[in-house]
Amino acid sequence: RLNKYILPDIRITIFFTRHKAVPSIRILLLLLVLIVSCKPATAPAGGDAYRLDSLPLIYQPHSAVLTPAREAQVSRIRRYFNRRHHNQGFNGTVLFAEHGEIIFNKAYGFANFRTRDTLTLESAFQLASVSKPITSLAVLSLVEEGKLSLEDTIQKFIPDFPYHGISIRMLLSHRSGLPNYMYLADKVWPDRQIPLTNRDMVDILIKYHPERYYPPNHRYNYSNTNYALLAYLVEQVSGIPFAEFVRLRIFKPLRMNNSSIYVKTGSLKNPQPVKGYISYRREADDTYLNGVVGDKGVYTSVIDLLRLDQALYEGQPISFRMQKKAFTPQHKDLRIWDNYGLGWRLNLQDSHNPVIYHSGWWKGFRTYFIRETGTGRTMIILSNTLRGSRFGVQELRNLWDLPASRKNLSE
Repeated sequence: RLNKYILPDIRITIFFTRHKAVPSIRILLLLLVLIVSCKPATAPAGGDAYRLDSLPLIYQPHSAVLTPAREAQVSRIRRYFNRRHHNQGFNGTVLFAEHGEIIFNKAYGFANFRTRDTLTLESAFQLASVSKPITSLAVLSLVEEGKLSLEDTIQKFIPDFPYHGISIRMLLSHRSGLPNYMYLADKVWPDRQIPLTNRDMVDILIKYHPERYYPPNHRYNYSNTNYALLAYLVEQVSGIPFAEFVRLRIFKPLRMNNSSIYVKTGSLKNPQPVKGYISYRREADDTYLNGVVGDKGVYTSVIDLLRLDQALYEGQPISFRMQKKAFTPQHKDLRIWDNYGLGWRLNLQDSHNPVIYHSGWWKGFRTYFIRETGTGRTMIILSNTLRGSRFGVQELRNLWDLPASRKNLSE
């Protein structure tokens, strides 16, 4: 056991080698190498430096063998989400896995109610605030490279930023005290037809300098400004757009092929086939605030999130040492079962089974990414409607173990 927060006992990375064809015979050999420690691959900023033939053989999602105990679990989970779908209108995709083996997955309903396009397990949803763990991974990869420090202040990268004494660590842990940029933008942004960008967000904070909510490092105060700023800082340090940096550092090496970041400035019409709905058949607006990313903006599927989940157990895209920092509570004033690390919500009440997770809501989408690192269980729920899509984290965890006779599981 590496530590109380991360519980993979063995780190195994499988490398493969492709041999060239010889006359009349093409030989393909897979070389399996057991490695005790492996440094994650990195790409120099500004270039697509990942060579796919030199990367570890990435985890491939696969179904579990259903023992009688697992068949009972599948039955409970299926009944629960079938009731949600039929009785409360749940529309989305669901995946439950244990040690990377898929126990249950299913797509319910439509990606687009007007065209009646059905959802699949590869459908990419707006992650809303579940984008924050991915932004954190991008930032922490730069910290591992020595291009950022958790104790760097914002002024190192934005000299005229008017709020002093705020470190990268405070942004990651929501201890900056900064006001929410969305409320400011709604007051001062002149034309809602023009997308607000991360740079624009910085500019209006500098120009209008609204009063901060709290002094730096005073207390936990969840603010989307923190992660929008972090995405902007990644761009300043790397020299490339945040969406491209995440593609190179996370999506491409982990084969998250259904994943991308939608930036409204690049396309004034969202090209994603999965639409968000704020009510039955009423599509959510593609707001001018979608020009800001980092706090939101990632689109991905349940399958790709499982790939990310399993990559973390392999020490990718950041090392176990950096994961330990990310999964360490940053708030003495919060409860151990409801705390926040560096980009992740934390329930560490059971030291043998830490729960590392995040949830999100934005413009018709509601999302959950829950990891029990002791049991190796993963729960991913992505919905593109608000109807029937609100869940309790403990409620979802209970689906694994509640006796089949227990009733009233759904809200």
